[in-house]
Amino acid sequence: MSEVALERPQPIANETPDELNFLTPQQLAWRRFKRHRLALISAVILIVMYLVTGFAEFFAPYATTSRNVGAINAPPMNVRFFEHDGTFHIRPFVYGYDLHINEQTWAREYSENPEKIYPLRFFARGEAYELWNLFDGDIHFFIAENDGGEGYIHFLGTDQLGRDVFSRVIYGGRISLSIGMLGIGLTLFLGVLFGGFAGYLGGWIDRIVQRMIEVLQSLPTLPLWMALTAALPAHWSSLRIYFGVTIILSLFGWTALARQVRGRFLALRNEDFVIAARLIGSGQNRIIFKHMMPSFLSHTITTATLAVPGVILGETALSFLGIGIRPPIVSWGVLMEQAQNYQVISMTPWILYPGLFVVIAVMAFNILGDGLRDAADPYNMGGQ
Repeated sequence: MSEVALERPQPIANETPDELNFLTPQQLAWRRFKRHRLALISAVILIVMYLVTGFAEFFAPYATTSRNVGAINAPPMNVRFFEHDGTFHIRPFVYGYDLHINEQTWAREYSENPEKIYPLRFFARGEAYELWNLFDGDIHFFIAENDGGEGYIHFLGTDQLGRDVFSRVIYGGRISLSIGMLGIGLTLFLGVLFGGFAGYLGGWIDRIVQRMIEVLQSLPTLPLWMALTAALPAHWSSLRIYFGVTIILSLFGWTALARQVRGRFLALRNEDFVIAARLIGSGQNRIIFKHMMPSFLSHTITTATLAVPGVILGETALSFLGIGIRPPIVSWGVLMEQAQNYQVISMTPWILYPGLFVVIAVMAFNILGDGLRDAADPYNMGGQ
């Protein structure tokens, strides 16, 4: 009889098998994750996005309602170190706008005025704000001003009311990204709760949960989201609308996670450590959350990370259609609502910049989720 040689998994690069034996599963997962360069880059991008949007009052040069009536539908500005004549400036600067009205189309046309030089000043005093509605301040990461103290900077241009698109994108990211995290937190709670009890207890509880999951998964998601968000009372405050949309997006996203958790619980409930915990008198809640949940916590976190883009895209779609987050709250979907008009897009294409940030955030979450999934796989012993 011929012998079949089995190939053993290769250890992590630069590590001997003896050294790997002394590492915990968490340490092994971290070493595998560090070798996934795209996942690391995505994690850094998301951390930066959450930090910037979390401190939007500091990083945004203007408030969401601040208007520059002299720059309505103005194009993005270019940050420069050299003037047109070649003069070098240590401090970066931008040129101010000159407005011209096209006599044939009556459209606003802007051009750079080399005589209007607005240098950027970092950590300078600007518009007053309340950080998280708790702390008063007026220090901004950067502002633009000339010697007389007047100036303006619009990295991504302005909208039809003269509001700075860059500042509104930062404030909008706070809402869209926080909805993603809050929505997944609620989805994670519901999925683990229903899936855990269904898999551990079984019987009629399992049958009820499974039928409920089947009914929810058979419903068309987007039309149902639209119907429920449109049904939110018009007199509700912006904060209530925010939490209402978050709950609606989470109510139909927990079903897939619940089935995965149920399958893991069905496989674990007859394991020796679970039986031992039951024999010493541990309660059901303690067995589920203390003994069974930690055994596949990494898988649950990975699943939740991969589900965040769905919530962000759901909020963006609803707000784009005008039935999600409502002004004066600003989100990326609310900002893209102006892009429904083709004429607006053709004349002011920079209005689509919020969509670019949606794409970046969604891709970063997807790549991060793939990296976490590979790192949590105990059979993935190779380096990236």
